[in-house]
Amino acid sequence: MRQTILSLLILLFFIQLVNGAEKQKVILDCDLGSGLDDAFAVALILASPEFEVLGLVMTHGNTHKRAQVAGRLLYECGREEIPVVVGKPTPLIVGKDTTIAPDAQQFAWAAGFDKVKPISQNAADFIIENLKRYPNEVILFTAGPLSNIGEVLKKDPGALKRAKRVVSMFGSFYMGYAVGSKPTAEWNVKADVQAARMLLDADVLPLFAGLDVTAFVKLNEQNRMRLLYRNSPLTDALCALYSLWLYESYAHVDPAMFDPVAIGLVLWPELFATRKVHVSIDRQGRTLVDETKPPNCEIAVHIQSEELIRRLMERLLKQNLRRQ
Repeated sequence: MRQTILSLLILLFFIQLVNGAEKQKVILDCDLGSGLDDAFAVALILASPEFEVLGLVMTHGNTHKRAQVAGRLLYECGREEIPVVVGKPTPLIVGKDTTIAPDAQQFAWAAGFDKVKPISQNAADFIIENLKRYPNEVILFTAGPLSNIGEVLKKDPGALKRAKRVVSMFGSFYMGYAVGSKPTAEWNVKADVQAARMLLDADVLPLFAGLDVTAFVKLNEQNRMRLLYRNSPLTDALCALYSLWLYESYAHVDPAMFDPVAIGLVLWPELFATRKVHVSIDRQGRTLVDETKPPNCEIAVHIQSEELIRRLMERLLKQNLRRQ
């Protein structure tokens, strides 16, 4: 009997060891605090046991205030061991001008928060260091303008080749922001065209979730109410950020889940169809597909959107992230 119990304990130990070893190392580079979808992308990553999160990296605009939002979100969920990394602050694009825009409404949620502070290392060095430390093991998610990625490639042109994969919410290939509309300049591309071009030229075949598979994936009222009534630290944070985001001039009642779709490409690849194509970027930030040239990226062209939302909601509702 004792031998049987000992054997079971050893088996359980090795099962836990194997499960731990199978966790996928990830870094998320995002502009948390502007669009609501960034917060949902962070939430999905935190609620996914498949991932070992090496860091949350803030890009574009007021990256220090974005880091405050990230820090509070991690603190509320009891995950403050995850590094928060501040990227280089940049101007925001407003209309035809490049200027410093007013703070995002969601910044109010973390105003003055300092219980989780960002690390001192800059974003480019953090990404390069982790890709060197874990060659071919890290999935680098990007869910914002690619300013930090541009800095990485300036410092180390071969850095991204050490990533297992680069997966981005990026581009508008066959459809724009509305179903059936013509392709347009997607925000993450047009906000830093030079950096976006650098990624395409890096010879790493990035995987893109563009507007074609993200623009119509929306969180309806029924699902928002389910999050509200769940009353966990993570879902409470998402509901608070949604309430503030509605003050943005571009906000819609049913928010599009652009960035979580990019995370879903890795978690649930069976929900997507993808194609390898050649993409170039014009001066306006439009992503142009050329079928006659060799592929330089892979793009998602179809999604089972209702199933993705169902799985996203299941992750957010069944998680129990909280401070111990």
